[in-house]
Amino acid sequence: MEWLNYHHLLYFWTVARTGSISAASKELRLASPTISNQIRKLENNLGEELLRRSGRKLVLTDMGRIAMRYADEIFTLGQEFTSTMKERPTGRPLRFCVGIADVLPKTIAFRLIEPALRLSTPVHLICREDRPDHLLADLAVHDIDVVLSDAPASPAANIRAFNHLLGECGVSFVAPKKLVFLKKGFPRSLDGAPFLLPLDNTALRRDLDEWFHSQKLRPAVMGEFADLALLRVFAEEGFGVFAVPSLMEDQMRRYGFHKIGATAAITVRFYAISVERQVRHPAVVAVCEGARNTLLRQVNRQPR
Repeated sequence: MEWLNYHHLLYFWTVARTGSISAASKELRLASPTISNQIRKLENNLGEELLRRSGRKLVLTDMGRIAMRYADEIFTLGQEFTSTMKERPTGRPLRFCVGIADVLPKTIAFRLIEPALRLSTPVHLICREDRPDHLLADLAVHDIDVVLSDAPASPAANIRAFNHLLGECGVSFVAPKKLVFLKKGFPRSLDGAPFLLPLDNTALRRDLDEWFHSQKLRPAVMGEFADLALLRVFAEEGFGVFAVPSLMEDQMRRYGFHKIGATAAITVRFYAISVERQVRHPAVVAVCEGARNTLLRQVNRQPR
């Protein structure tokens, strides 16, 4: 069994946390060369470079970020152990870092994450919203615990990832009051009707384009948007019809929109993407089980 030298790990952790060897030297009350030598021994034992100089700064390598995360857990647990032995409650929350694909509606993201916040253990939630490819890169180096997306991880991402289907639903078409007349004759009424679309880098946009083509419909595209919230503002002002996952119908009604039609020919899916085939993080388990036990039942009640 290989034993880890925790003193070496402590020196690395302190340098990474304080940002420099000189700052770590003051905190640890050790000479800078001593700290440098001990970190070099840790890197040699692990066979990986953990810190790299960039200009005047030391930055973490990919493996350094993984080591830093483990070091955070190790030394925080050590502090908790000491406090417990001294009969002092710690109340340390469970860290849960979620990557949210920027194309995933905020309401859906909240409903997927909410079960994790209802665990008996307090949860410290960290949400990062970004492009799916960026989030998958962070997932690969264990910088985040799970990615929530409307599409599975692409093989082109070249990372070991597992896609966990959380649920799926059809698509509903909603419109402001001034365009509610389009409900009559749906879907033919969409031909030439003003329409607001998501950008073409989303699964929903690609599916909508195929559906329009199959139905021989050519709506008048008034705008394309990366953010559903911004698209909704334009729709509120009467600039067009738009499509949402049927799961969001109730929310759209609260915003004053009217459903003019729906289709089950377009399926919107929701995924949790992890580096584990069998998820073990308690919060990720709660997300997956919550979606399958609650979200799926709500989806199944949606009219198709």
